Amino acid sequence: MAGVCIALVSGGIDSPVAVARMLMQGWKIYPVHASQEPITGPEGEQKTIALLRHLLESEGKLGELARENLSRELVVVPVAKNLALFTEKWNHTEYFIHMKRLFNSIATIRGQEINATHVLTGENLGQVSSQTLGNLGGVEIVTPLLPLRPLLAFDKVTIMTMARNIGTLEISEGPEVCDALGPSKPTTVANKEWLERSEERVGGLQHLASDCYSNSRIVKL
Repeated sequence: MAGVCIALVSGGIDSPVAVARMLMQGWKIYPVHASQEPITGPEGEQKTIALLRHLLESEGKLGELARENLSRELVVVPVAKNLALFTEKWNHTEYFIHMKRLFNSIATIRGQEINATHVLTGENLGQVSSQTLGNLGGVEIVTPLLPLRPLLAFDKVTIMTMARNIGTLEISEGPEVCDALGPSKPTTVANKEWLERSEERVGGLQHLASDCYSNSRIVKL
């Protein structure tokens, strides 16, 4: 059953494949990119734009569905300043969980603007520390948007093959930048109470998300 979703899209391999898979299911997709400039360079945003434009320009059914159902407006949200708040000794090991919780809270704000019901990600189980079963649960509880994870059970080799088949792999390849501030030994088991207390200590998750979103901008695709 198709619907309306917010897609959290990076310049990596996974998220554009997830977008393509849900386009093929007839979903209306509104992309959001969390920019970590100036901690990182502009490459993440540049690749995200190139990937979405590639889908829009694709031939065949995927391209037709992208031109029909993929929003031409990419919302770019600066998050670096607030992500830096989670690099203290008392919260750094949970950094990646806080990061994903922040991204999902931002998706909620965008979702309210266009009446979305779901949030789409390229997450797959266990690939990185924030994608253990417990941490995925700790992330999804911050948003009323239902999770769409079409890559959840695929391994990286399979996802790379999918990306190659739709022509996004070459665009996505290159160093990942989302872990620029991350810890060397991230936690793999989320503790809801500790996460919430840590977020309140730096101003509250909803406040941080609203602050980020207030500085968002639109990139026309």
